[in-house]
Amino acid sequence: MTIDATILVVDDDPDVLTAARLLLRQHFSSVVTSEDPESIPGLMAKQQIDVFLIDMNFAIGRNTGAEGLKWLNVILGEDPDAVVILMTAFGDLNTAVQAMREGAADFVLKPWQNDKLVATLRVASELRQTRATVTALSEAPPETEMIAGAPAMQEVLKIVSRVAPTDATVLVRGENGTGKELVARALHRQSRRADRALVAVDLGAVAENLFESELFGHRAGAFTGADRDRSGRFQAADGGTLFLDEIGNLPLPLQNKLLRVLETREVTPLGSDQLVSVDVRLIAATNRPLEELVEQGEFREDLLYRINTIEIRLPPLRERLEDLPALVDHFIDQSARKYRLAPKTVSPAARRELERHRWPGNVRELSHAVERAVILADGDQLEPADFSLLSQSAAAEPTSLNLEANERKLVETAIQEAGGNISHAASALGITRAALYRRIEKHGL
Repeated sequence: MTIDATILVVDDDPDVLTAARLLLRQHFSSVVTSEDPESIPGLMAKQQIDVFLIDMNFAIGRNTGAEGLKWLNVILGEDPDAVVILMTAFGDLNTAVQAMREGAADFVLKPWQNDKLVATLRVASELRQTRATVTALSEAPPETEMIAGAPAMQEVLKIVSRVAPTDATVLVRGENGTGKELVARALHRQSRRADRALVAVDLGAVAENLFESELFGHRAGAFTGADRDRSGRFQAADGGTLFLDEIGNLPLPLQNKLLRVLETREVTPLGSDQLVSVDVRLIAATNRPLEELVEQGEFREDLLYRINTIEIRLPPLRERLEDLPALVDHFIDQSARKYRLAPKTVSPAARRELERHRWPGNVRELSHAVERAVILADGDQLEPADFSLLSQSAAAEPTSLNLEANERKLVETAIQEAGGNISHAASALGITRAALYRRIEKHGL
């Protein structure tokens, strides 16, 4: 399975770069290489680098590792969440220890072993995701405030304000794209834990064999590729809030372990028999009918009772159209600032078209539609054609009753409309990225 991460490899030996590129592009979505370490700041400015694999010695005859340590500090100075792995042909333990003390995530000896290098970078990319999540969600910007003028959303805000100061477990229900994560952020922001991290886990995007490690962590040697200890999301959220999105996707064996953790406030990392105490407030979310899953034996009834002490239901966008004008204007301003474009208005015809659209992907779909329109529109006013809603609506009308054929057509159309962007396509369809990937594989697209 290809991991969605960008790896930057910097080494003055072109043969090393070629070998790294050929190996890593089989496992990671993007691999960038450079012979010149001076290019690092420029590459960081152009794109997000998830993991840096940097040689420690560039000048001929040098083996002190000083250059690698220098660039380690430069990278971390630019991006404190960066994950840097240093490599060298010299097995100097003191240099390795110093690199780790100064912030390196790991240390690789050349020539490397392919399997070990890939496993190291896989763990590093997971670490990057964890760091980025903790930073983003613990420092949520003002624009994450919910636009909630509709009566149904006003009721949601009332419940949030009453529940947030408590440590009660909350279950947020709603279709994909309705803003369940925003509710989790609001609950955290108004809680006594607001000064600690809010850590989110999208269980719909985690491979089933990685669930336990993702949630509870693992010890070195727990499974192939686990060459170092790794804390799970429960430990990362200690003292703060843990948001488990798409909890209906959690496998039954792990449902039992999650229930035990919620009752005992202790986790056991994979490959360990030692209990680790954790203090977290749990917020879960789902778009699935958990009661039906209970009847089908796919979800534990006692876990359902445990996670829905308080239940918050979010209405779909089509049931809160009073908020549509404010949401559209908000996303226009947001996109204009993001891409440094002049603000745009929406024509009356376009507003009518937006109100008629069913919005299967809800607010998330609206956000992507507005962003695309702001980027591609020729004039200062957005027209119906700028939103590409007509083709989406037409695609939603089946020409036959063959379920498989229509599902394939919808998936193809969504991907085309999104310009190949899987996240945008999944949002338009109202499903998760993982669910869309399964359908792409299913239909051989």
